[in-house]
Amino acid sequence: MSYDDDQNASPPADMEPQETSKDDDGGQGREPVFNLAPAVVAFGFACIAIYLVQSLWLGLQGQLWLTVRFAFLPIRYTGPYPLDLFAFVSPVAYSLLHGSMAHLLVNMIWLAAFGSPLANRIGTLRFVLFWVAGALAAVALHFVLHPTSAAPLVGASGSISAMMGAAARFAFRVDRRQPKPSFAGPVLPFSAVLRSRTVLVFLAVWMVVNLVTGLGIGASAGAPQIAWEAHIGGFLLGFLGIRLFDRPHGDAAAGAPGRP
Repeated sequence: MSYDDDQNASPPADMEPQETSKDDDGGQGREPVFNLAPAVVAFGFACIAIYLVQSLWLGLQGQLWLTVRFAFLPIRYTGPYPLDLFAFVSPVAYSLLHGSMAHLLVNMIWLAAFGSPLANRIGTLRFVLFWVAGALAAVALHFVLHPTSAAPLVGASGSISAMMGAAARFAFRVDRRQPKPSFAGPVLPFSAVLRSRTVLVFLAVWMVVNLVTGLGIGASAGAPQIAWEAHIGGFLLGFLGIRLFDRPHGDAAAGAPGRP
């Protein structure tokens, strides 16, 4: 089984408040510890609920049934198999499945870190579409490179990698002055992004970690393979395509309310 898995680099230092808000009595404003966007909570709940059902209530046969139908299997499209409903559902449904508790936990941490500021920035509907697009971009690159693979691909990391790519286009700037912190300012042009030392360091570390884990360096024998190709596919979607999902700048600035 391939995991569309672990994003092991530490969060960039630029993911810090640009300004500190003040409350009415002049003290420093307090931000709730858990202040996740509703869309992020919904996706996280779906991933956790599915994993709990899968691990606690489904036997081996039930887990196999779930994996064969809802994981992404490239051979489903290149082998002698009919294109059934699951062939159209699995390129997105796989992103809600996870292969282990560690796999799920790591993805939920990164979803909270990168998903909430993005969802607050672009709104719920756009975030849902962004998740779907990231999942599709991830399996598209994986499929191109492994068209006859029978190894099931599961995990939310394709969509989460897309969120990381989008975050890089904001140079990881988060405005925490609003009740719902969001990525701040306009989407930066490539030239500006590539002049940011923070972005370049993050990209370098992220790429090295994905290549090392994807090649299985340091992994124990028989450990699930990390689908680094899917990570890159998702990341490129977010990095190159975030403008397609962003709100008009007047609505998006500082996480201001606007249409979804």
